[in-house]
Amino acid sequence: MSSEDLTTNIYPDTYRDNALDGRDNVDHLDRLPESLLLLVFNKIGDVKALGRCCLVSRRFHALVRQVENLVVRVDCVISDDDSSSPSFSADKSHSPFASLFRVIFGNIFKPLQALGLLLCPKGSCPAPRIGLFSSVLSMGNGGDDEEAEQGGITHHSPTEVLKNFNEMRFLRIELPSGELGIDDGVFLKWRADFGSTLDNCVILGASSIVYSEKPAPIHENGDINSANGLGDDNGSITESFYTNGGLKLRVVWTISSLIAASARHYLLQPIIAEHPTLDSLVLTDADGQGVLRMNRDQLEELRVKPLSASLASKRTLVPALNMRLWYAPRLELPNGDMLKGATLVAIRPSEHSGVWTKKEISNLSWVSSAFEEPYDIAAKMLAKRRAYCLEMNSF
Repeated sequence: MSSEDLTTNIYPDTYRDNALDGRDNVDHLDRLPESLLLLVFNKIGDVKALGRCCLVSRRFHALVRQVENLVVRVDCVISDDDSSSPSFSADKSHSPFASLFRVIFGNIFKPLQALGLLLCPKGSCPAPRIGLFSSVLSMGNGGDDEEAEQGGITHHSPTEVLKNFNEMRFLRIELPSGELGIDDGVFLKWRADFGSTLDNCVILGASSIVYSEKPAPIHENGDINSANGLGDDNGSITESFYTNGGLKLRVVWTISSLIAASARHYLLQPIIAEHPTLDSLVLTDADGQGVLRMNRDQLEELRVKPLSASLASKRTLVPALNMRLWYAPRLELPNGDMLKGATLVAIRPSEHSGVWTKKEISNLSWVSSAFEEPYDIAAKMLAKRRAYCLEMNSF
């Protein structure tokens, strides 16, 4: 039996009609099962692309609302000129403390404020000095492209867009860049886990990084040679580290990273409250500078136990902390990259960790697994060195 005969037997009426007018009137998308369409939509994930899918048909529009795996990508942040901000133009103080504050926090103040405008729902934030455009548009708006071409940009926050999704379980929000304004050549990454407050944070930094195409030699036991900084000093920090500003710089990195993480956490409250089905939430940036993570238990903890907000700014209060710091003047990775002034900081709230036990010190898998290759290897290498304990008050 030919394929034509099979088609005629299965769809006799449709086949005859199409044969008469020479057209195929069957909508093959309508023949796809909902489970398969949902699988495709979940693979797409990006809310902007899903918004376009909503325009295809009423069926697609209804199914998109059931997607569980979502990605919200923010295209760009537009900020006003520095001189237009009263906090900068009116401040004529020349005191050393005021200067230090501007140096440390000035570069991250405006991006954090813009982040607040992005994640706050419409009407819940004060009149902004910093404008913001996100390409994440509300579902089903068919005139978006024409409106953009005419210069009329519609502002929609992720909080508003995500209200269209009823069964969201996995959410990833990606900012266009990291909040921390660091000097050129400085390498800095952080990852923080939150519940109602900070659970832990890991920071990996270096004063500079030298990339190389030549892999570093590896010994038979799998260890990298002594060029990696694991030599005779065994991680001891020289006196010059304290006197030449090395320690002060690491403290600035730590405080800046914690402020960025706590600001992200604070601004996620509306999304978490409105989506009880959420199992996992990740807020990262296109630069890969910082990652905030929350699992289901941590999300539920925040819903049950309200967070403590900082009185100084719109961010979660950082609790008193215990920290362990590892340092290497040079750290050569297996791929040949060289981290100069490599620093690893592991942070936990004092009330959780108290004094680090021997078991906690020996099991630092949560520290080494905080970063992707090749920087997970850098964290493992640094964690083998001598650790230095620090404490920090709540702020």
